[in-house]
Amino acid sequence: MSAVDLFDQIRTAVLDLQGANYQSYERPLRTLGRLLNHEDLSTINRTLTEGLDYPRFLAQSDATGGSMVGSHRLVWPEDSIKQLGMMLLVIKDVTSRPDYALDFAHTYFDSSSHVMAGLQAMTRDLIIPFVRDYKTYVSKRGAVKVALIKEKSNKIFIVHGHDGEARETTARFISKLGLVPVILHEQASRGRTIIEKVEAHDDVGFAIVLLTPDDEGRAHGTDALEPRARQNVLLELGYFIARLGRENVCTLRKGQVAIPSDFAGVVWTDMDGAGGWHLALGKELHAAGYQIDWNLVMS
Repeated sequence: MSAVDLFDQIRTAVLDLQGANYQSYERPLRTLGRLLNHEDLSTINRTLTEGLDYPRFLAQSDATGGSMVGSHRLVWPEDSIKQLGMMLLVIKDVTSRPDYALDFAHTYFDSSSHVMAGLQAMTRDLIIPFVRDYKTYVSKRGAVKVALIKEKSNKIFIVHGHDGEARETTARFISKLGLVPVILHEQASRGRTIIEKVEAHDDVGFAIVLLTPDDEGRAHGTDALEPRARQNVLLELGYFIARLGRENVCTLRKGQVAIPSDFAGVVWTDMDGAGGWHLALGKELHAAGYQIDWNLVMS
């Protein structure tokens, strides 16, 4: 089996896992594990996981839990290659034990009462990023290229549609965290396009895209209209994914808005009225390298 065919099958398994429910998740989960254990990957997998102490990693991660539900976190190695290897061990473990996978995902990724929410969060936050980086690692046969990373400013892009309340609520929250919201549509145009405005702020390393039900649309040949985000917002979402990387783009969805299937793998969360999205957004900003005061997030 060629590497291309193998990763095509891995991608298909991940997509199936994203759309799975409680009755169907086990099949794509086991398929993913079987593909990652393929003999063509055995040599590189041994190299990637050599010297890693997986039981110790689990014990250290388990010890992070306090009295607050959802306080457990995974204690990843500092070294990026060792972290990739540990992610491989985690995924191999949970794919071999589907029942354990639900418990593991509930503990470390989503502590809500919805049993599938944890698995979906684990797929989004662990499995999808791993497959992306693992494919790159395999294609380079383990070669590591060190790149210069530009220091990020404290500015955060906010892309929005017609919902002014969602825009202002997000901007206030970003300001409360000590960061500076950059609302592109409020920037002086001076004859510039949105993309040119972005390029004028080339030190901004993170974007929040608000998907709000501003438009209605339907598939050709059908009568049912569904709420959709404005087309310019979706265009800018795709632009930021390409410019900043998926890990530096967070999508907040307000109300019933269809999420385009082409954006699978992008972090998104529901903008609920109770403010639960504050924690999710804070976690994404923290993971992207921003200093976050959790007392401010929770206040």
